[in-house]
Amino acid sequence: MLSKVRGYRSCLIAAAIGLAATAAQAQSQSAGLPVASAPIIANGDARAPYAWTDFCKRTPAECAVNTQEDDTVELTPKLWKTIVATNLKANREIEAVTDQDHWGVVDRWDIPTDGKGDCEDYVLLKRKRLAEAGVPRRAMRVTVVIDEDNAGHAVLMIRTDRGDLILDNKRNAILPWSQTGYTYVKRESQARVGWTSLGGLSTPTVASLR
Repeated sequence: MLSKVRGYRSCLIAAAIGLAATAAQAQSQSAGLPVASAPIIANGDARAPYAWTDFCKRTPAECAVNTQEDDTVELTPKLWKTIVATNLKANREIEAVTDQDHWGVVDRWDIPTDGKGDCEDYVLLKRKRLAEAGVPRRAMRVTVVIDEDNAGHAVLMIRTDRGDLILDNKRNAILPWSQTGYTYVKRESQARVGWTSLGGLSTPTVASLR
């Protein structure tokens, strides 16, 4: 897996550093909806991460794609507040640890029921909680990116009528995909159980990550 070969070191670097500094910014987001932006364009199939495949075998309901669900959501003020609060809560309560330290393996995806995890685990927890709050799972896609340190990283992409928004354990503020400073590699497909390529689209560097 490309992202794990690069170490996923970015999953942990900012999880405990800098989040508190942006908490007020994240909370202030709930006061108004984000400015609308263009969605990212997928361009073909991609290989699924091995650890995702293993996770899906253990918890198939977390990976199922119901094509009867909406693939985007209307971003109402109420939903926006729920997304902001869910992102902030998970970032605050999960202790960032590597899979090696946590499970004794290089790469494992899981919902962090024990309060520990790395970037993929934050993503899975946020999606589970938002699904329980009524957000269609099909509109929430695990996404693999290359970060500002040229390392693999996982984030949650929520596809809305105001654009694709990124929930990240490296920051509390929720940004449009095009403002994160990341290179987008691939995400879960919205059409089937599998992954789709994002073509390595790069976005401008974000000062908050420097």
